[in-house]
Amino acid sequence: MARVAASQPEVTWPEVLPAVLAGFATVLVVKIGLRVVMQRLRALSVRTSTPVDDGLVQVLERTSSLLIWTVGLLVGLGLLPLDDRWHGRVSQLWFAVVAVQLGLWGQQIVSQVLQFHAQRRAEDAGTTATLTASATLLGWGLRGALWVVVALAMLSNMGVNITAFVASLGIGGVAIALAVQNILGDLFASLSIAVDKPFEVGDFIVVDDVSGTVERVGLKTTRIRSLGGEQIVMGNAELLKRTVSNFKRLQTRRVSFGFGVTYDTSVEEVSAIPPLVRQLIEADPQLDFLRAHFKSFGDSSLDFEVVYRVNDPSYDVYMDRQQALNLALMRELQARGISFAFPTRTVALVRTSPRQQSAGASPPQTAPRRRDGAQRSSS
Repeated sequence: MARVAASQPEVTWPEVLPAVLAGFATVLVVKIGLRVVMQRLRALSVRTSTPVDDGLVQVLERTSSLLIWTVGLLVGLGLLPLDDRWHGRVSQLWFAVVAVQLGLWGQQIVSQVLQFHAQRRAEDAGTTATLTASATLLGWGLRGALWVVVALAMLSNMGVNITAFVASLGIGGVAIALAVQNILGDLFASLSIAVDKPFEVGDFIVVDDVSGTVERVGLKTTRIRSLGGEQIVMGNAELLKRTVSNFKRLQTRRVSFGFGVTYDTSVEEVSAIPPLVRQLIEADPQLDFLRAHFKSFGDSSLDFEVVYRVNDPSYDVYMDRQQALNLALMRELQARGISFAFPTRTVALVRTSPRQQSAGASPPQTAPRRRDGAQRSSS
């Protein structure tokens, strides 16, 4: 017992008082220093437009008061005449305090980055800044990974062998992943949509035979409001396996359509039709002329093909301009006496002689032909 008492030095009040004062002084200095730094950063943010200083202020605001008081306690304990065992424990506590505080700051940085990303997207779309489900999931994953690293670092600093623990976590993670691989596939597909952005909420997309406006991108499914009004729910993983056409990002629309005129149209009139079509298209400020040609000889029509570009991605604008062009073309051709072709059928009848009828010979006839010269259009 005497040997144990000799190995542990006694702490007297004259030694405790300076340690307590040093601890309180440390807390006071740290709090005053943080307040001064944040005031300087706030003043700097008023003069600059960068969000970095505002973000630093919000990160420093996450400094824990409990951890500051713990730092003061550790400073005081460091001034006391303790044995090596207690100094080792104080050192481990120092590491834990620093690791936890870094974790709090890192968690705030993750939140700031995600919020800044959501705000930029909202400014581009003209909507309110809100975190999407994928961004929320990403934030959870990053925060979870951060605190796992902090916890493992603290355990390793305390002398715990974390190799077996990490190995068991890996085996357990593989088992869980195999059990819920379909759900995880949709979750990772949601992250892929958030990062790669093949489409966003509000975009009009076409996936195979499904077309509509994206209403929500969730953790597992994407909801699409179709043109018929019903809501279509598709799994994120299944959605990314298909070809997605995003019409929201359509900037211009290329249009190709055709029409035909009758065969009694003269060569001069036919050669004047492409310049006429070009003139009509160039007269519309929303259209860009690309080409117009006498394409081919149809069954009952002389076929023309016209290609132009609409400088507005709206489908309604395209239909309005196409209608105006069709009406103008009808007026111009009607004024020139040119007629549009229409489906016709020609039947040739041959009168047979009495000798051919008695011989049983069948008279030669021209097989009926159906001619289709209707207008064709595509976009």
